[in-house]
Amino acid sequence: MTMKDELRSSVVVVGASRGIGRAIAKVAAREHNVVVLVARSPEGLAAAAVDVQQAGGEAFTLELDLISADASARLEAFLTANDLVCGVLVNSAGYGLRGAATLLPVNDQLGIIDLNIRALADMTLRFLPGMLARGRGGVINLGSVAGLVPGPYMALYYASKGFVRSFSDALHQEVYRFGVTVTCVAPGPVSTEFLERSGANRTALFKILPTLDAEYVAERAWSGFKSGHRRVVPGISAKLITLVAALLPTATILPLIGRLQRRSKDPCPADAQGILP
Repeated sequence: MTMKDELRSSVVVVGASRGIGRAIAKVAAREHNVVVLVARSPEGLAAAAVDVQQAGGEAFTLELDLISADASARLEAFLTANDLVCGVLVNSAGYGLRGAATLLPVNDQLGIIDLNIRALADMTLRFLPGMLARGRGGVINLGSVAGLVPGPYMALYYASKGFVRSFSDALHQEVYRFGVTVTCVAPGPVSTEFLERSGANRTALFKILPTLDAEYVAERAWSGFKSGHRRVVPGISAKLITLVAALLPTATILPLIGRLQRRSKDPCPADAQGILP
């Protein structure tokens, strides 16, 4: 038996310590997969590993800062050291900020690009060639219905999810003929820590939209990926948003989203430029 034959395939979940990533890890574990859990939080990783083991999978954990320049290389080295290859990659790490772009801290906003875009692309481009060489597996990228439209008061978050959608769609077209699937999962609001941490849960938009369970989104994501779908849109409300975004012009949608995401007590964006007294 060659060294290549000895390597075992694994489901690598990036951003596995909480939320949808942790839920997808549990779903994958039910099929007795080897699941590699990657995140910054050692406590979250330990809890996720227990979930995976209880669901019937084998768990490996890697504490990793995903926005470090060598993150994907370190993950690849970890896999090699444990005689594993990345059979399925789940990119679920990400964050957002709510507020006027001219008022939010610039470095915090640029961090959205670093994690939601650059890290996701780095991981995908690192492991996708191996999947193509083996002729199986693929990538699940966590997008959002937010990626369908511009998002005033969450400008960079919406833009980052637009990148995830476009990038995933393009890669799906490139690789599906070779037995590899790239799936973009685009839910609406999900009951995770993201809503609280980003401040989105305090806006009218996210209050009027129904919130999905992370477990439901994970089930839909995994089954859609295994069926070779390019995009998975869990929940009726998300499907309706997708339809509205396709039918209405941007000029109509923009002011609506702006009103729903801006709170009345928010400072005016012009304050950042000293325009108002």
